[in-house]
Amino acid sequence: MEKKSFVFDALPVNPALLKARPEADLKDPFGVLALFMASLCVYPGSREAALEMIDYLKGPKPLSAMEKQFLRDRFMDGKDYLGPSYFAGATPANNYTPASPWTITVEEQAHSRDQLGEGYLKLFVTSGGADSPRGVTLRTKPSTGEWFIWEFSSVVSGIRTPAAKDDWA
Repeated sequence: MEKKSFVFDALPVNPALLKARPEADLKDPFGVLALFMASLCVYPGSREAALEMIDYLKGPKPLSAMEKQFLRDRFMDGKDYLGPSYFAGATPANNYTPASPWTITVEEQAHSRDQLGEGYLKLFVTSGGADSPRGVTLRTKPSTGEWFIWEFSSVVSGIRTPAAKDDWA
């Protein structure tokens, strides 16, 4: 089982900066997922930029209207901490403030490569606000060798409330 960490001295906050990252060649599925998670951090401050970044990472199948609504719903009520919660050092106690530089670890699990069939891969990231890693499915385009985000709903599902927003903390 492979595990890779990616370091961001500064998060890419627009499509041009995202595409300037070495992972943006889309050849490494681990790197694609790291860029996707960075894109989720951009969403609360610049929805349009984040959606453009995510569309790039989804390749030939951009976000559907339903997926855009799904993201909008997940970030409602000030849940701008969802993306940062996956980066090292971010916990509910520190209001999901990642350590600097921002580092994210992407890993495969025992059945990451054989659960969904050839051409698909499920990789995992861990949130400081969840008890277990969350999976994202990627799909390869054989003609180019590029990997794209296919299914991502679990990484924007609920996590523990940050201390500053938790009446019971």
